[in-house]
Amino acid sequence: MEHLFIVNPAAGGVRRDCDALLQRIETVMKACGEPYEVYLTKCPMDACEKIKAAAADGRPMRVYACGGDGTLNECVNGAAGLPNVALTHYPCGTGNDYIKTFGEDRALFFDLSRLVHGFVHPVDLIECGGRYSVNSCSVGLDARVCNDVHKYSKLPVIGGAAAYVVALIVNMIKGPNIPLTIRAGGHTYTGRFALLCACNGQYYGGGFHPVPEAQPDDGIMDTLIVREVSRLQFLRLVGKYAKGRYKEVTGDLIVSLKGGEVHVESEEAIAVQIDGEVVFQKEVTFRMAPEKLNMLFPAGMEYFSQREKETEEIGRK
Repeated sequence: MEHLFIVNPAAGGVRRDCDALLQRIETVMKACGEPYEVYLTKCPMDACEKIKAAAADGRPMRVYACGGDGTLNECVNGAAGLPNVALTHYPCGTGNDYIKTFGEDRALFFDLSRLVHGFVHPVDLIECGGRYSVNSCSVGLDARVCNDVHKYSKLPVIGGAAAYVVALIVNMIKGPNIPLTIRAGGHTYTGRFALLCACNGQYYGGGFHPVPEAQPDDGIMDTLIVREVSRLQFLRLVGKYAKGRYKEVTGDLIVSLKGGEVHVESEEAIAVQIDGEVVFQKEVTFRMAPEKLNMLFPAGMEYFSQREKETEEIGRK
C-alpha cells in the first residue's frame, strides 16, 4: 500500500506549524513501514492533478488531505471515481466542516495513526458544474459571505470569526436577496431568494447545521431553498436555519427537497460555494454524482456501525 500526503502550506494549522506536521507524518509512517510521499501544493487545484498522476498506474493508494475543507475538496476532485484510491481528511484548517457530521468520532480524524490504519467506506458526491463536492454547495447570502471572508481576513486586526462577522454585516447592508430562477422537483421557482444549499454532509460555513438528517452515504441530496426575506426576517430566521430547525419555520419561506437535481440560473455571475471554495457562474446544476468516493475513516470509528444498530432497532419496533 502506498500513502500520499497532500499538504497545503497555506492552510491555517499547517502554516503555523508545518515542520511539526511533517515530523508527525514521518514518525507515523516509520512505524507503519509502508512507502509514502509528502507533496506540498503550489497552486489551486494542484492537489487534484497530483493525485490523478500518482494513481495512474492502478496501484492501491491512500491519500491524506492535510489542510482545511478547501484542501479536502481539491483532493476529492482528484480521487473521485478512482477505484484504487481511498481519501481521508487530516484536518489542519480552521473550519474542518465535513468531519463534524460524524459527531464525537470527528476527534479521531486528528489522530494520524488511526487514519493510516483505518477502514474504507464509500460516500456520496454532489456534482456541480463539472466539479465535485463531498459536503455542501450553496448560492446566495452564505456563498457571498464565504467569498468575502477570505478578503477581510487579510486585513490588519481582522481575522477568524471577526472576518466572518464583517463579511456578514457588509452583505446584509447590500441586501440578503438576489434574483434567481430555480428548477427543482418538477417545479420552477422565480423571484428573489436569500440562499439555496444542497447538502451531503451536515455542517458548513464554520458551524451551520441546516439539515441534521443528511447522511454522507444515503444517495440523497438534501436541499433547502430560502425565499426572499427582509433583513429583520433574516435575523429572526438565521438561528433556526443554523441549528437545523427549518421545519419550525411556518409558511413556504423555506422549501425542503430530497434527491433529484437542482438547476439555478442568474442574469449575472453569482458566487457558488463548493465545500468552502467559491466560483462565479451564471448557472449551475447540483445533482448526486454517479461516482462514489472511497473515503478512509479512522480506526475505532463507530458512526456507521452505530447508525446500523439504530436502524435495526427502529425496524424491530
